[in-house]
Amino acid sequence: MIVNENGGIRVTSNLHSPVVKVLATFFSYLFHPLFMIAWVCLYLLYRNSLVFTGETSFEKMIVFLRVFSTSIFLPLITVLLLKGLGFIKSIQLRTQKDRIIPYVACITFFFWSFYVSKQLVDPLEMRAFLLSLFITSSASLLINNYMKVSMHAIAAGGLVSFFTLLLFNNRLDDVLSLLLAFLIAGITCSSRFIVSDHKPAEIYVGVFTGMIIQVIAWLIVK
Repeated sequence: MIVNENGGIRVTSNLHSPVVKVLATFFSYLFHPLFMIAWVCLYLLYRNSLVFTGETSFEKMIVFLRVFSTSIFLPLITVLLLKGLGFIKSIQLRTQKDRIIPYVACITFFFWSFYVSKQLVDPLEMRAFLLSLFITSSASLLINNYMKVSMHAIAAGGLVSFFTLLLFNNRLDDVLSLLLAFLIAGITCSSRFIVSDHKPAEIYVGVFTGMIIQVIAWLIVK
């Protein structure tokens, strides 16, 4: 049984083997929403041959470090500081209350990351992706008033939508990348069903939200 933040008790099934739970935990960390940002950026910079064309390896490294510092490193440090100062109970942000300040911090960091990318005239695909992070964190803060939406599911839905948009905009140089995005999204959501205390609706809403926001970001940037 799991006691939620409102004092309610929810009974969970214990049908999954320890090995499955370990794998689900591993994938939950591997495809954490913040780390998902890194995987997408690395793909655009080093795997996709149609987005960052003409840039040297050094220039690509600078782009990655810029995005990493503002969109991954600073949010992680913020959560650790909040935990150290006692403002949140867990770095895993298990309650809606714990998520408020990190969401606000991410809104700030993600907007700055998008703004710098826009000023430096990064490719449209990178700018759209970074804008989607800002919109996603803003939407998540609003949704957080009503439910503890799964951030992993939002990232998974956004990943599928992003690669689908790459395909329809002729910026996907192989179908394998799209299939891998679907596989990662499936693994991520399945892992959250196994090892998190999220309700199914919180995961489904997360996937739908992530997919829609990617489309909105692309429309704005274009």
